[in-house]
Amino acid sequence: MKIIQTKIPDLLIIEPQVFEDSRGYFVETYNQAKFEANGLNYTFIQDNQSFSQYGTIRGLHFQTGDYAQAKLVRAVQGTVLDVAVDLRENSPTRGQYVAVELSDTNFRQLLIPRGFAHGFAVISETAIFAYKCDNIYHKDSEAGILFSDTTLNIDWQIPVEKQIISAKDQTWPSLAEYLAKI
Repeated sequence: MKIIQTKIPDLLIIEPQVFEDSRGYFVETYNQAKFEANGLNYTFIQDNQSFSQYGTIRGLHFQTGDYAQAKLVRAVQGTVLDVAVDLRENSPTRGQYVAVELSDTNFRQLLIPRGFAHGFAVISETAIFAYKCDNIYHKDSEAGILFSDTTLNIDWQIPVEKQIISAKDQTWPSLAEYLAKI
């Protein structure tokens, strides 16, 4: 397992070792002992999976308070542009984001600590996206930042006319509006 530090501390790219032969490949996508040996002390308690078509943008989502979640995310099939925005109160990188391409061919995963908004865009024909969470989903703690926030100016790599966005994801506040309320 290779751990790659992004420009935001604690937001890590995880590259598992891939074993290929004439039959195909084998990859260990998660090993708690290896995580702990690298100082990554998470206890994941819930796994989620979604299927989406090209142009889908999901996010930017997070949970607040006691229900905040850390996530380990990956693309099981297809390719996504995965985005994490730092919302941590005393972080010098608050309001900054990292975008990473995750795919079924690069096997990369993104480890997103608590205190980040998260979203992804499907940039292949379809994608199956899986993620581990260290806390349960709690509807009343759900929050978000508008995916098209002009301050963040995220290039989702999807032309505007091809973007597929849920009604809820179109109504989240901007980053500035959210930060002004907390």
